[in-house]
Amino acid sequence: MNNQKSTYLNIEIERELAQHPFEAFNAIYKIHKRKYIKKWILGILAFCIIVLFLPWTQNIRTKGKITTLRQEARPQQLNTIISGKIVKWYVKEGDMVQQGDTILQLGEVKSEYFDPQLLERTQQQIIAKKQSIDAYNEKAATATTQANALREGMQLKLASLDNKINQQQLKIVSDSMDVLAAINDLNIYKRQIEAAKIMLDSGVIALTEFEKRKANYQTALAKKTSAENKFLQSKQELLNLKIEKNSTVQDYTDKISKAEGDKFSALSQAASTQADVSKLENIYANYDIRNKLYYITAPQSGQITKAKKAGIDEVVKEGDMIVEIVPAIRNYAVEMFVSPTDIPLISKGQEVALIFDGFPAIVFSGWPQSSYGTFTGKVAAIENNINTNGNFRVLIAPDTTKRKWPAQLKLGGGAKCIALLKNVPVYYELWRTINGFPPEYYTAENNTDNYKK
Repeated sequence: MNNQKSTYLNIEIERELAQHPFEAFNAIYKIHKRKYIKKWILGILAFCIIVLFLPWTQNIRTKGKITTLRQEARPQQLNTIISGKIVKWYVKEGDMVQQGDTILQLGEVKSEYFDPQLLERTQQQIIAKKQSIDAYNEKAATATTQANALREGMQLKLASLDNKINQQQLKIVSDSMDVLAAINDLNIYKRQIEAAKIMLDSGVIALTEFEKRKANYQTALAKKTSAENKFLQSKQELLNLKIEKNSTVQDYTDKISKAEGDKFSALSQAASTQADVSKLENIYANYDIRNKLYYITAPQSGQITKAKKAGIDEVVKEGDMIVEIVPAIRNYAVEMFVSPTDIPLISKGQEVALIFDGFPAIVFSGWPQSSYGTFTGKVAAIENNINTNGNFRVLIAPDTTKRKWPAQLKLGGGAKCIALLKNVPVYYELWRTINGFPPEYYTAENNTDNYKK
């Protein structure tokens, strides 16, 4: 009975299979269909071979950040030149200021500047010193006049003495002639007395006649002596006049020297006082400039950030940072850092592809012309000194002939830099990469002169 039931079920199953055939077998085992796997393999292989011969742009990828080419366009610290205490703030963080706008007001903390009339008192000292200079100059002028008067008096006195000397020299000549005349008379009387003595001895003349001639001889001898004394006295007087002349020159020279000494002393005091005036004027100018430094102003237009001091009456020292100003000048550049092994491949004017943070981009590393969302720049400067991170700093300026950089860029923002090198086939790039060889050296198409232009 059981065997009959089993046979009956098998017959029913075969009948059902004959009426409704299953397709699983045909789907898995496609024995009766043609195969295209060889064509696919050959097609893929041909495509890979074609790709190997496509041009590939060698590149150096590195990170960078947004900066500026000009130093004055970068964020700068605003420092105080003098020490003081904060009296009033005129701005707050985030405010935009124009060049010359007041940032804050400082008060004085040093005792030597507490006097509210410091400038007026210093000006009074300057005026008093200048009046002293005028007095010293007048004293020097008076001494000059006195010295000139003494010179004129000396000339007159010397002229008078010269006249006296000339007169005395004439008198000496006259006295010398009187001496000669007295000597001649004495010789005549001497011969007469000698003749009278002979005649007296011969008895030709009387004794009274002899005595008379002897008296004449004595008189002539006295006249000779008197004439010689007068002649010597005249010579002595001439010597005295010469001594008086020398004494007059010496006396007047002393007086003139004293007057000139007073003059130069007055000029020296005037010069010293002038130095004091210059010193006081310097102090006055310093005080005036210091008063202006109580108000700290913005050196250029920009945004106020990073206020280091936050209160009223808070004391700041010389050189302390007050705030930081981010200039409004938009002269952006990108600084990228290149390793020493790649720096020989970078040259001035070389093209660099940039991807800025926050701006979507699709990048094909070896085909920059097929990339989307990238911006172009050119190498503007290469620093010759390595930084603390062991890399060289390279500045990239915008390429004005290509797509304009976004206006939304901010200083310090990040950027990915792709320095474009030489165009080579893909197979060569694969071979170079596998063997670890460096990229080909690249020379920028635009030379430096064209880039500057």
